[in-house]
Amino acid sequence: MIKIVFGLLLGLTLTMGYAQNATIKGQIVAESNTVAFANIYFKNTQIGTTSNENGRYIINEIPPGEYMLIASNIGFFPFKKKLSLSKNEELVINIVLEPNVESLEEMVVTGTLKPVNRLESPVPVEVYKPTFFKKNPTASIFEALQNVNGVRPQINCNVCNTGDIHINGLEGPYTLVLIDGMPIVSGLGTVYGLSGIPNSLIEQVEIIKGPASTLYGSEAVGGLINIITKDNLSAPQLVVDSFITDWGEFNLDIGTKFNLGENTNVLLGINYFKYDNPIDNNEDNFTDLTLQDRISIFQKWNFKRDNARVLSIAGRYFYEDRWGGELQWTPKFRGGDEIYGESIYTKRWEILGKYQLPVEEQLMLSFSYNDHSQNSVYGNVPYLADQRIGFTQLTWDKTFNTHNLLAGTALRYNYYDDNTTATMDLNGNLPNEVLIPSIFIQDEIAFNKKHALLGGLRYDFDKRHGSIFTPRGAYRYKFTDNDILRINAGTGFRVVNLFTEEHAALTGARDVIIAEELKPERSFNINLNYLKKIYSDNGTFAALDASIFYTNFKNAIIPDYDTDPNQIIYDNLRGKSVSKGLSTSLDISFHNGPKIMLGATFQDVSTTENGATTRQILTESFAANWGVSYTVNSWDMTIDYTGNLYGPMRLPTLGANDPRREYSPTWSIQNIQFSHKGLTNIEIYGGVKNILNWTPNKGNPFIIARANDPFDKEVTFDNNGNAVPTQNNPYGLTFDPSYVYAPNQGIRTFFGLRYTIN
Repeated sequence: MIKIVFGLLLGLTLTMGYAQNATIKGQIVAESNTVAFANIYFKNTQIGTTSNENGRYIINEIPPGEYMLIASNIGFFPFKKKLSLSKNEELVINIVLEPNVESLEEMVVTGTLKPVNRLESPVPVEVYKPTFFKKNPTASIFEALQNVNGVRPQINCNVCNTGDIHINGLEGPYTLVLIDGMPIVSGLGTVYGLSGIPNSLIEQVEIIKGPASTLYGSEAVGGLINIITKDNLSAPQLVVDSFITDWGEFNLDIGTKFNLGENTNVLLGINYFKYDNPIDNNEDNFTDLTLQDRISIFQKWNFKRDNARVLSIAGRYFYEDRWGGELQWTPKFRGGDEIYGESIYTKRWEILGKYQLPVEEQLMLSFSYNDHSQNSVYGNVPYLADQRIGFTQLTWDKTFNTHNLLAGTALRYNYYDDNTTATMDLNGNLPNEVLIPSIFIQDEIAFNKKHALLGGLRYDFDKRHGSIFTPRGAYRYKFTDNDILRINAGTGFRVVNLFTEEHAALTGARDVIIAEELKPERSFNINLNYLKKIYSDNGTFAALDASIFYTNFKNAIIPDYDTDPNQIIYDNLRGKSVSKGLSTSLDISFHNGPKIMLGATFQDVSTTENGATTRQILTESFAANWGVSYTVNSWDMTIDYTGNLYGPMRLPTLGANDPRREYSPTWSIQNIQFSHKGLTNIEIYGGVKNILNWTPNKGNPFIIARANDPFDKEVTFDNNGNAVPTQNNPYGLTFDPSYVYAPNQGIRTFFGLRYTIN
């Protein structure tokens, strides 16, 4: 009996002792992905555990007291949080780990068309994660790239605000944009297709600066941008991200995933953006920012197959209604010559997929197709265009001995039709339709740990131009694990495609003159890249990346704005066009929290013809960008300060009498953001964009020429069609909205919220 009573008392004592201890549990995530097998422990104690394969953890039997909770994992900054635990307390602490800049070890696919460790790739590839873009939240990838070193979104029209992406000073048509490795965004889509890609579904963005035509064909002349979407396994269960600005802009991103049966996973993303608040701060009676109403729906299906073979299909639908112009414009004036407006209706759908053939060899079939329909008017000039691009590719991946071989064949179908002279002949309308077959081979030889050599060759046949060969080579030398030198050389090509390039050709302000039958553009590039990783004894890490680049273009198609201010003359350059410069970036992560990213590019882009050298229009001589982040752990708050700085660029003035500046001043756009992550599954953020309130009208008498007479009704022309000075037109100008080098949108505040369920 005594033993029974003693046993009951002992059990009760142990139970009471256990009940007095505390418990914490939760989930560990990073960039909306769960982090498996992370270490969670209390500093200077033996109390701790690891997260499971779903990122979840639990620690029981914690005596009451003051603790420092630490969570850590390779590739992430440690998470630290002070806790004061009481008796019987049970806390849910969801932990968000911030990726370390040492993510140089991550996998990339764009440089060689196959997954490879970034440090081992002979081709330098820049990688940007969603965390980078969240430092300055934007409504589209087009805007988000403004803080990438050597990359600049260029707005090409003051009225409709369409634009393209410049890499190392090269015009937008020289940049190929891919989604999951497929050439979805090109031609008309380069202007409009970069909007509406749901940011919540982006896994990473990979950028190559320099020709990549050996693997990707036409348009990858100056560089490429590959937008890689999340897979169904790493994507969170639900993400809702929305922000508004005091200008009236509203953006909503929704991403989710679900299963259909045991073998099918579906990823769904929706982006909606609306801006319908006409603002005219520069007082020219034209909208400073184009009004937009757009929706994009993206869906990706992954199917489980035997032996983990790949089968995925994705699709996207995009619709946008945008207009800009005189403030009193309404749709009833669309296409007329009473009130000026530029109104663009865009419908676009895309499909892309990958299928790994059921054979022992690594054979992958990839395909994509997109259909882009555009109904536009620029004042009283209609522009109606349809574009279809089909692409299929079969690749064979084989490794033997020290060789890593990739061979493939591709077929590209281009269809383009519009209501301009670009698709007409003597017999009437003649759509541009071409089929381009290709074969390519690439071999990467890893001699040893230090030396690797890559060689590749591609052959394309275009009935308009005949045979096109594009070779390339790359060499990587690792002095040490922390010092890497890469040398890349190669050629690129681009087949003729006019009217999707220059918005100025569509405004009706200038006549388009095609001087001769145009030849395909060719480029040769050499790039020297050096990467240095630096570790300090106190835990600070830094990465220095520097490149010297040189690109020479042959047969460059450069629009001539200068010969006649009322014309755009297209012709192959009888000379050379050169882009050369130096680019460097430095990323530093201090052991005590601050992170700094600095970048600078110095470049000279010019054309030489008939012995005369001219600096390329709308190309800055230097650019810099930065990002500074600091987290105040006690407040669960992160502060991000981002910005860019651009040097002078030559601007498209309308002749010697134009009073507007021929060169832009040095200008900068800077932003600050505060984000709070202290609430479960919720992040609140807000800040100020363009805190310097910079707009291009500063220092100029006007931005849009003849904004008071957009249909040139009061302009007097001479016998040659040139405008002549008169009393009400003292400078002899015509209406022209193409004088633009920076956004007209000034300072604005923003506020947003992200809700994530993993």
